[in-house]
Amino acid sequence: METNKKIMIVDDALFMRQQILKTLNKHGYTNVIQAKNGTEGIAFYTQHKPDMVLLDITMPDKSGLEVLKEILHINQEAIVIMCSAVGQEKIISDALRLGAKDFIVKPYNENILISMISSLE
Repeated sequence: METNKKIMIVDDALFMRQQILKTLNKHGYTNVIQAKNGTEGIAFYTQHKPDMVLLDITMPDKSGLEVLKEILHINQEAIVIMCSAVGQEKIISDALRLGAKDFIVKPYNENILISMISSLE
């Protein structure tokens, strides 16, 4: 099942971007953009206008919350799923309050990730 939805992954960890990309491709999501940090994520969001963003919370240049705010400033209807490590519950609740649509905890379960993406399409 191939989908034409454009998904952007914003994560400073190359390994995590590759792992998410592999999962997305396996499930028919082949139109994927990758950003290696928050600054690039904001620029790519403006340039590529993805349908959905998978956004890491902890990055060195801009935090996921800063990026979330900027993306939602660009597009109030943006679909953003926050990706966090265990122990970041406060940040997750802040992200949801700011307008993130959902969150997934790393390391993520492939079925949960795909189910979440499908439900938000």
